[in-house]
Amino acid sequence: MDFKTYVHQVPDFPKPGFLFRDITPLLVDAKAFSLAVEAMAAPVTTLQPTHVLGLESRGFIFGSALAQRLGLGFVPARKPGKLPGATIRETYQTTDGSEDALEIVKDAFKPGDRVLVVDDVLATGGTAVAARTLVERTGAQAIALTLFVEVDELPGREKLKGMPVFSVVRD
Repeated sequence: MDFKTYVHQVPDFPKPGFLFRDITPLLVDAKAFSLAVEAMAAPVTTLQPTHVLGLESRGFIFGSALAQRLGLGFVPARKPGKLPGATIRETYQTTDGSEDALEIVKDAFKPGDRVLVVDDVLATGGTAVAARTLVERTGAQAIALTLFVEVDELPGREKLKGMPVFSVVRD
């Protein structure tokens, strides 16, 4: 299947100068979405993950589907203030240079857990690096990142040296 046909490029969104990758066409096609989830799962099953960490917000869609497919628990990495109870936070630089952060519940993982990080798009790598750091701060291991679209001209993969990155579409 040519998954690139399910990724629409939207210029100047959300700000002038940005090129947004819209995955809505994939999400509305049940068969294509199912095949995309299978393609995201295929390279990671041998890594024996124990949990899936989905990154806000579209990473929740793929992450929860992958967790169900792999028979694993799902943990959301949310924007600050969205999770109840004790959390840990990691800040990162966004594509436009501003600062943002992700949080997870403090006891989401324990030492020895093998966490698969899941997102929709890898661009500059800020959220993925923050997610890896959060996982490692719990004593668990971030074993890989699997995602739907990787933006080739941006340095996301370079920032994740030492962590396997699997993408279905390279754009």
